[in-house]
Amino acid sequence: MPGGARGLYRRILLLHRALPPALRELGDRYVKEEFRKHKAAGPAEAQRFLREWENYAELIWQQINEDKQSSRKKTVFGIQLTEEKLNDFRDEQIGQLKELMDEATKPKQKTTISEDSEHKS
Repeated sequence: MPGGARGLYRRILLLHRALPPALRELGDRYVKEEFRKHKAAGPAEAQRFLREWENYAELIWQQINEDKQSSRKKTVFGIQLTEEKLNDFRDEQIGQLKELMDEATKPKQKTTISEDSEHKS
């Protein structure tokens, strides 16, 4: 991939610092995995890959700035994908989106301490 990929990668990880912790963790993991997978991409694929991630970085930057200026309690990050955009995806990419959705929407695990674990005198 061209040298601009490293700068874009760093910029995205920096932008993720402004996200809620769970989103940041999920986003960082996904970005690292995708950039690793595309290290050896051909020129045309690399160009499209970088363009899409540039668009993502711009969107996240805008949403972070809106969040800072907003009085709303909770900002929604990301966008709804259009049917046209989804039709452009390969089956593998659709699978990745489903995995991301499952990961992002799974309930948070609560830690509870049962009475059995208390120290007895």
